[in-house]
Amino acid sequence: MIIVQRIDQVTFLLAWTAGCADTATFVAGDSIFSAHVTGNFIVFAAQAVAGASPVDWVKLVTFSVFILAVMAGGRIVNKLDNKYDVLLIEGSVLLAGGVMALALLYLPAIDDKTGMYLVVMLCVTAMGLQNAFGKLFAKKTLGPTTMMTGNVTQAALDLGRILPGGGSREINSLESLQKQMLTIGGFLAGCLSGAILGKF
Repeated sequence: MIIVQRIDQVTFLLAWTAGCADTATFVAGDSIFSAHVTGNFIVFAAQAVAGASPVDWVKLVTFSVFILAVMAGGRIVNKLDNKYDVLLIEGSVLLAGGVMALALLYLPAIDDKTGMYLVVMLCVTAMGLQNAFGKLFAKKTLGPTTMMTGNVTQAALDLGRILPGGGSREINSLESLQKQMLTIGGFLAGCLSGAILGKF
């Protein structure tokens, strides 16, 4: 029971973190996704069609930063005695991004755009580490914590099975739905937090 509770807590916290980072960078970081980096392709393409300026290319740079962070996460896990310390490193990177974001409010000498992009890239790096953790330790959470499409799809399938006429009211479907809702709820709570922080 303790292990299940910890998996629930870790899943909620990681989903919250990804939702918060992704929304904060989108709201305050020039519409850049830090967790759903492939979403930056869409934003870049839309802006390119509208007449891209040179800074719009930064959205493509996030993909390279993300890949490097995932590769680094894999190597870090291989070298650490405690494999889960990769999450401690992720937290430290996010904390550094938060400190830098606050410093930008009080240090006008730093160019706003440059500082903002540095904060965004720190968030992208942290999300790369979290994605690496999610792939390497898939059974240590209830499911993916940085992208919700698969979780929402599974929740919809589970709900379809549970509702009358769904053909099956299996306990497994109910348990799976509860897990998906915990993950999705954590991500949504993070998104709301990130929107508030991003606006600030």
